[in-house]
Amino acid sequence: MARYDGLSIGALAKRTGLAVSAIRYYEAQGLIRPWRNAGGQRRFERADLRRLSFVMIAQQFGFTLPQIKEQLDQLPGGAAPTRADWAKISEGFRDVLDARIDAMTKMRDNLDGCIGCGCLSLEACALYNPTDKAAKKGAGPRYLMGDTPAD
Repeated sequence: MARYDGLSIGALAKRTGLAVSAIRYYEAQGLIRPWRNAGGQRRFERADLRRLSFVMIAQQFGFTLPQIKEQLDQLPGGAAPTRADWAKISEGFRDVLDARIDAMTKMRDNLDGCIGCGCLSLEACALYNPTDKAAKKGAGPRYLMGDTPAD
């Protein structure tokens, strides 16, 4: 069976909305792996549309390119990933996203009150953090990081 002609970098850019330079950068980072046609032109698999879409979304959620690459490396090369393949790599991000959601929810709910930073500057600190007990738990906003006054 003859190999189809694949997508040119321009076609991939048009479909994803990415600049050609961004696609080349992602290629250099190993996120996509084009092949060359008989004329030496870079060609991409249709599956690369999904790979690049995944990269764009994952970056919006704060994942780094090495983290994204680690997940994409689990997908089959040279073949379109199946639904099960995508489900497997999404699980790799689920725990991280859940932890971020929990942290943001805590921050949203506690930002106007004591977050256990040990500053002792709010009147409420005498109630939430008397004698700067949060400092004994370590540096940073201890209560926002998961510690509680009762710990």
